[in-house]
Amino acid sequence: MSEGTSLGMEDLSQDDIGTIEETAEDTILSRQTSVNLVPFVGQRFVSQEAAYEFYCSFAKQCGFSIRRHRTRGKDGVGRGVTRRDFTCHRGGYPQMKPSEDGKMQRNRKSSRCGCQAYMRIVKRADFDVPEWRVTGFSNIHNHELLKSNEVRLLPAYCSISTDDKSRICMFAKAGMSVRQMLRLMELEKGVKLGCLPFTEIDVRNLLQSFRNVDRDNDAIDLIAMCKKMKDENPNFKYEFKIDGHNRLEHIAWSYASSVQLYEAFGDTTVFDTTHRLDAYDMLLGIWLGVDNHGMTCFFGCVLLRDENIQSFSWALKTFLGFMKGKAPQTMLTDHNMWLKEAIAVDVPQSKHAFCIWHIVAKFSDWFSVLLGSRYDDWKAEFHRLFNLDFVEDFEERWREMVNEFGLHTNKHVISLYALRNFWALAYLRHYFFAEMMSTSQAESINAFIQRFLSAQSQLDRFVEQVADIVDYNDRVGAKQKMQRKMQRVCLKTGSPIESHAASVLTPYAFGKLQEELVLAPQYASLLVDEGCFQVRHHTEEDGGCKVVWIPCQGHISCSCYQFEFSGILCRHVLRVLSTNNCFHIPDQYLPTRWCGVSSSSTNTFETATIMKDNSEKIHLLESLASTLVTESVETEDRLDAACEQIGMALSRIKDLPRTTHNAIDIVYNCPSESLILQDVEEADGIIRFTVGNSHESVTLGKLKERRPRDIVEISRKRRHCSGPCCLSVQ
Repeated sequence: MSEGTSLGMEDLSQDDIGTIEETAEDTILSRQTSVNLVPFVGQRFVSQEAAYEFYCSFAKQCGFSIRRHRTRGKDGVGRGVTRRDFTCHRGGYPQMKPSEDGKMQRNRKSSRCGCQAYMRIVKRADFDVPEWRVTGFSNIHNHELLKSNEVRLLPAYCSISTDDKSRICMFAKAGMSVRQMLRLMELEKGVKLGCLPFTEIDVRNLLQSFRNVDRDNDAIDLIAMCKKMKDENPNFKYEFKIDGHNRLEHIAWSYASSVQLYEAFGDTTVFDTTHRLDAYDMLLGIWLGVDNHGMTCFFGCVLLRDENIQSFSWALKTFLGFMKGKAPQTMLTDHNMWLKEAIAVDVPQSKHAFCIWHIVAKFSDWFSVLLGSRYDDWKAEFHRLFNLDFVEDFEERWREMVNEFGLHTNKHVISLYALRNFWALAYLRHYFFAEMMSTSQAESINAFIQRFLSAQSQLDRFVEQVADIVDYNDRVGAKQKMQRKMQRVCLKTGSPIESHAASVLTPYAFGKLQEELVLAPQYASLLVDEGCFQVRHHTEEDGGCKVVWIPCQGHISCSCYQFEFSGILCRHVLRVLSTNNCFHIPDQYLPTRWCGVSSSSTNTFETATIMKDNSEKIHLLESLASTLVTESVETEDRLDAACEQIGMALSRIKDLPRTTHNAIDIVYNCPSESLILQDVEEADGIIRFTVGNSHESVTLGKLKERRPRDIVEISRKRRHCSGPCCLSVQ
């Protein structure tokens, strides 16, 4: 605050409260470093800054902090500042200030209690040498003074050194959270937990100052950055809206890779709107999904100035425009009523559901005090209700729960029950959610979002930083996929169904199906009618699930609706299939979105026949190609030579006749994902799951240099197929 202005504290009658008259014999020129001295009238300082530091040191010893109050005069005008008052930080009273629209601000908590402790200094110029003298002092407080271990936490004493500021800035650029920064600095300095000279709030305020936010200019720069990315890649999509004051109101964008991912895996999405960019006071919305390997994928991002139906409606319409009007089958969001209304109007074809983990996060505030020691029991009962399969069971157990805990009139319980169609699994199992309601997927999505929130960059850099995060996530995902493909998969049941599923599904989806297969033998399958089976656990005498199987039509369904909900067959269906000598899962129950190959190649008999008859040659080609890539990336010369030779080899192959023209065309022209070749082979009782993907090139760290004999050894190991099988690289 500029000199000559008041900080809004109630005026102190300094001449009437504890002022000690100045006497000439008491005047001395004090050193501001003498912290053991008590201020006194007549004490002299060379500058007002020296007086402030002295009084600040005194206050810290006593257990309070100070602040600058009123002044007399103004710098650069006349004689300048001739009087300065320093007061206790709890002096004065908070004042209500009307806002721009005439409404009063909310009553914020304040530490001010009208404390009258102060020190006044006046500028004197004896013999033309200016100095500052104490003309008034009072150390009478109307509040309790803090202890030494408490006073250090006052904002005035939470100082951050220049070196610490530099390290915090570096940590922020690395994407660390504030808590991680503090813990690391505690370990570096060797201090106890929470004993740094500054707090989490101080670090956050420092990071805020790093941004040097200029919202209007940053918004212009953000739009310019989007235009630049659009010029570089025409498939980059963005849209924005300017308000009546020519300020950025909303902006949304999506990358070319995100649009492609949505085309394949946009059947179910999460639209997370639970976070804000505090530096710009804008709501952050992120569209996410899950791919066929169970990994989080990014679809789009939006920044909204306001949180209301109109803003959400604009965001939804813009996103659908990016995705060529294709709406998701299902959409998960926060428990937000404005967003709920916007989805009902703008995306009515999508089944809307609430993310259960956002609802559960509110339970502590809603019910912990109300239920006391019974809170944990109630929470466990709620989770059981959430996971029930049948609507009838849910309704009955809900009434029992309300009666048991006496929650008939609780507004939160009433609201949850009214909205049960949006969160209870018994009402949602008819819809496909791709396992996105599981705890593991919720944790994965939350970890992905936290990377966005760790960003400490300018607004115009935010789009680029999001692109970097998405690119990093894609690289990590590709590496994990490659590692999973290289891992051995053990067939735990020996069932032909398991072998069939392992050859078609991705490792992630196969793992989910395998869990059901392992549990299937624990269930009894009873034929109750033609094509109708009752399946129940062997410990149960009645109840269970109803499975309908019509082999001639290839139709099978279960009353638990797990396949409809996750795309993975349940243990009840698998039990019926295995009991009735069905050794393969019908194609329609191996959804393309969980498969490692495209449906075009999977459903083509000729293609499958060629792949089966020449599997050894194909595996050899995969091994040689993998070795070729590994050896080529060692140096640029090797890479150039490999590209040249592969180009010559490919041209030669294209010149060869196609004996089975149609089948080969299907394999060659199908999407790159169909080039993944899978097989399950057994040796010495160990089942090995071998997958190759020619379109993925992933660096798994620095690989040990392979000798040329590796290729020969691979060839010898594979050379028991019919016909010659060799590759000549010149």
